[in-house]
Amino acid sequence: MSLPETTLETLRAGGKAPLARCLADLESEAGRTRHRRLLDEAHAAPRGRVIGLTGPPGVGKSTLLARLIDRYRGTGATVGVLAVDPSSRRTGGAVLGDRTRFDHDPEDGGVFVRSLAAGDRLGGLADATFPLMVVLRALFDVVLVETVGVGQSEIEIGEVADSVLLAIQPASGDSLQFIKAGIVEIPDIVVIGKADLGEIAARAQAEIEAALRHATPVDPEWRPPVLRLSAVSGAGVDDLVAALARHAAHQAAAGRLEARRLAQSRSWLRATIRETYGRRGLERLRPALEESFAGPPASPFLLLERLGQALDEVGLPEGGAG
Repeated sequence: MSLPETTLETLRAGGKAPLARCLADLESEAGRTRHRRLLDEAHAAPRGRVIGLTGPPGVGKSTLLARLIDRYRGTGATVGVLAVDPSSRRTGGAVLGDRTRFDHDPEDGGVFVRSLAAGDRLGGLADATFPLMVVLRALFDVVLVETVGVGQSEIEIGEVADSVLLAIQPASGDSLQFIKAGIVEIPDIVVIGKADLGEIAARAQAEIEAALRHATPVDPEWRPPVLRLSAVSGAGVDDLVAALARHAAHQAAAGRLEARRLAQSRSWLRATIRETYGRRGLERLRPALEESFAGPPASPFLLLERLGQALDEVGLPEGGAG
C-alpha cells in the first residue's frame, strides 16, 4: 500500500514527528525523489526568513542561537532550526544528533530543531541543507541555520540564508584570519562576542570595520554593521534583532530578496547536477540548464528531475562522469 503524499498542509497539521520523518527522508537521495512535489510546493510558498549563523568553533554560536530563538518566540514568531554538526566517524551521522545543543523548551510547538551531519563536505553545511531549508522556510516564520564551525571555509552559508551573521571572538586572532580568507565579503551583519571584554572587543570591532571598508560586499547597497554583544548576558542581542529587521526591510525593496533566493536555487541546481552526474554531465546539460534559467523562475527540484531524465535518455559522453 502506498503512503499518503506529504504536503505542507499535512506537515502543518501533524506536529513535530511527521516533520522529523519527512526531513529524514529528504536527507537520502530516494527521499528527494519521493518528496519532489512537496519541495516544489514549499519552494513556491516561502513563508519565513532564513538567518544563517557562522563563525569558528567556540565563538558561542549555539548560545547566540538560543538568544535569537527566545527573542523571536517572545514576539510570537515560530522558529525552525537547522544545526549542522560534525559527522560521527563511527555512524556517519551528526555527532550530536537531535540532542539539544542549546536551551529551549522541547514542548514548545513553535520551535523545531533538526541536526544535520556535515559528512566530508567543507563549507560549513551539509548536502541536504538547501532542500531542508526550503521546507522549513515554508512552515516557520524564522529559520535559523547554524554552520558546523569548521574554521575559515564556511562561505556556503550565503547559498541558503537571506541574512548571514558572522560571529567573531575578540583576542582570538579570528579578525585577521577572516580578513586574509576573504570571509568578510560574506556576512550581512558581523557580531563581536564577549562585549564585556571592553577594549579588546572594541579593537576587534575596529579591525573588522576597517576590513569591510575594503571588501567587495555581497550587496553594494548594504554596509554590514559590526555589533558588539554578549550572548551569555544577552546584552546587545536586541540591537542584533533590530539590525536583522533593517536588513530584511532593505532586501524587501527593489526585488533584492527574490533575486538572492533565485541565485541560491540556481547555484544549488548546478552543484547538485555536478555532484550527481559529474563535470561531463554538467557540460552535457549546460545548454538545457541555461535555457531553463532564461524562462520564468521554476522549482529547482522540478528542473533537476527533468534535466536528469534528459541526461539519462542521451547518456554521458565516453569517459563517464569525470
